Formats: sequence, C-alpha cells, structure tokens
Amino acid sequence: MSSIPNFVGFGLGLRKQHYADFLNRDVPVDFIEIISENYMVDGGRPLATLDAIRAKYPVVMHGVSMSIGSAQGLDRAYLLRLKQLVDRVSPLWVSDHLCWTGVDGHNSHDLLPVPYTQESLDMVCANIMQAQEILGRPMLFENPSSYLTFPDDVMTEWEFMAAMCRRTGCYLLLDINNVFVSATNHGFSAAEYLAGIPVEYVRQVHLAGHTQGEILIDTHDQPVCDAVWDLYAQGCARFTQVATMIERDDDIPPLDDLLAELALARNWAAHAGKVAA
Repeated sequence: MSSIPNFVGFGLGLRKQHYADFLNRDVPVDFIEIISENYMVDGGRPLATLDAIRAKYPVVMHGVSMSIGSAQGLDRAYLLRLKQLVDRVSPLWVSDHLCWTGVDGHNSHDLLPVPYTQESLDMVCANIMQAQEILGRPMLFENPSSYLTFPDDVMTEWEFMAAMCRRTGCYLLLDINNVFVSATNHGFSAAEYLAGIPVEYVRQVHLAGHTQGEILIDTHDQPVCDAVWDLYAQGCARFTQVATMIERDDDIPPLDDLLAELALARNWAAHAGKVAA
C-alpha cells in the first residue's frame, strides 16, 4: 500500500455558509477539508458544488461515522459508499476518528472513546486494515477529545496511537485542541503527549476552539484560545512537514474571520520553525 507524502500547507473546512466564497473568490488557502458524510450521496447540489470547488483547491476528506473502534466491526456498505466518493474526489488523504459511534446499526452521532487496552488495540488495528484494504490507501486517524477514562487502560493515548500506526501503516491527524482538552480534563501533560507522538506518522493538524465549564468540551464554536496556540507552537517545533487546518462547526463566522485566524497559524508555524532552526 502506498504511503502518504508530506503536504505542507494551511487550509479550512468547507462549510455551506462559505460555498459562494469558494466558488466566486480566490480564497488564499492551500487545501480544503470536507466532511465525508455530507457528500456520500448519489447526486444533487452538494456534489455539484464540491465538483466545482475541488477544481480550484486540493481536497482532503474527514469522516465522522466510520466507527473504527467498534467491537462489531465496520459497516462494509458504508466503506463502499466512502470508496465511491474517494474515487470521485481523489483527495490528498482520507481521515476519521479513533472512536466508536454506535451499536446495532444505531449512530449516536457522538465520537465515543475506546479503552486503551491490548484487546482494544487488536480490534482497532483489524478494523483499520479492513478499511484501508477497501479504500486502497492508508488513512489518517484523529486523536479524540475525552471526558472519561477506563480503569482497565494499560497504556496512554499517545502510546496506543503510536502502536496503531506501527501495526497498520496508518497515519495521524493530530488535533491540538483535543490534546489540550483531554490533558486539562484528565490532568496529564500535553507536552508529554506531543513528545510521545512519532513525528513520521503525523500528516495533518487541526486547530479549534472549546467551551469551558467544570470540564472542557470540544465544541468547535470558538476561536482558538491562547493556550492552544502555545501548544501548537510546541507542536510546530516537532511536526514541521504537516498540513494545518482551522476547524469550525458551529457559530460559524464570515470566511474572512477564519482566514485571519488561519493567518495566525501561518505566523505561529513560521516563528516556531525559526526557533527550532
């Protein structure tokens, strides 16, 4: 199976509020990211719009329903529909989340955590191998935001993900906000997390906002906060050959607001690169 080459650039998620901007303007992004499930349809306006936009910008696909952590195995029909979209779009890469999303055909529409045990690792790796075989390419998987842990865990999240990559040949989408959220909620070191992720497996970075209460919730409805920017700078010092994306899924602002935030990411990455050099 082929590898995924490094792609250095800065992009945004494609949301319907910004369709007209991407169709009618030259938006200064290096790529766009789509939610795969929004376009896994037989036709209609979403696909037509995507065809027009992908003629202008490189595309990556990001899924939310593969349920790679499902003990029941993967939905083959879902994978075949996803393969159809992959063949149509020819994305730079395809990603999903290290999570499970439902049981007995019911989709919870939540990204639910997996235990970090050997049994869980074996199951996740078997599912990844099946998905990659059907898609005919390696995938990226995103670290989750988490709000609970399992008493039977025998490894850290970063150890689990590193082992997962070594066994399956998959890669990582490193969500910096999720690292910060989980580290804050569970009291571990975000810096230790970043140090434990093998550089050679990271191909993309997500930046997003969260909501603060008794615990932090990964809501994607806020700008990136200062603490996450600081953690991103630490990450940039290690992960220098990756794509970075601002992710916003609710309370979506005008495109120019997101472009201003993306410009901050470019500046942080450039500064971190100078410091590392």
